[in-house]
Amino acid sequence: MFVVNEQVLSDVNKNFIIPPKPQILDDLDRLAHQNEPSLMAAADIVAKDVAIASAILKIVNSPAYGLVRSVSDIKQAIMFLGWNGIEALIPALKLKQMFLQKTCCISLERFWDNASEIANVNMIVGQRVKNKIPVEYLYTLGLFHDCGIVPMAIKYDDYVNVLHGSNRSSKESLVDIEDRVYGANHAIIGYYLASSWHLPRDICQLILRHHDLSLLEDTSDPNQQLCFCVLKLSESIVNSILRDEKIKDWERLEPFILKKLNMSEDEYIDLQEEVIDYLNQ
Repeated sequence: MFVVNEQVLSDVNKNFIIPPKPQILDDLDRLAHQNEPSLMAAADIVAKDVAIASAILKIVNSPAYGLVRSVSDIKQAIMFLGWNGIEALIPALKLKQMFLQKTCCISLERFWDNASEIANVNMIVGQRVKNKIPVEYLYTLGLFHDCGIVPMAIKYDDYVNVLHGSNRSSKESLVDIEDRVYGANHAIIGYYLASSWHLPRDICQLILRHHDLSLLEDTSDPNQQLCFCVLKLSESIVNSILRDEKIKDWERLEPFILKKLNMSEDEYIDLQEEVIDYLNQ
């Protein structure tokens, strides 16, 4: 587990390009802290950002929610999501707009496509988890968990070599290689970004620890452990279906994760088929 103190966070702020908290989040925060915050007023704020409004409608109409009728009005979508939903989804959706490809040594389109696939599969898995976790929360985790990779790919021109090295290594995780090569890693940078945007503390902690397998043995926060298991399962399914690859340690993780999620082998197979159908849409 990484030690995060003021000095570490100060170094991240000084050495990496971390996008400031977007105006739409500040506007929604101010509204949320009023005595009687209005979801209709929140919808008016969201409607001004056409790309975000469109993305929210797409998510609300996705299989994860299973609505009988499609929602075409952003005000209806915001009323359906409620405050917890919009506070989880909008930072994740806004994140993709905050970095420029010309400054980055990896393909941001491919990176965000992969993050979006994991975020959407997180929501599908979340619907099957017996202990219900808000699917918006899982979407945000899926999109944000690797967000620290982008500032590293902006700062280091050779960062793509580290990614390739991690893919080839069966012993070292990506964060281990990053620490060895650069003395910094994307988990801590992602934690700093999420914290500076005032994401929920639990999501920030999961971003920090998403490579930390000891979380599977930490029973102090069962919900955090469940979210970690959902994320690892989603990563495994996406990698297996789209890239015909296994994530590191999956053979060791699989039985524990399925047990933790109370998912049988047959249910796991059904889930994979559902994800294949979704990804082929």
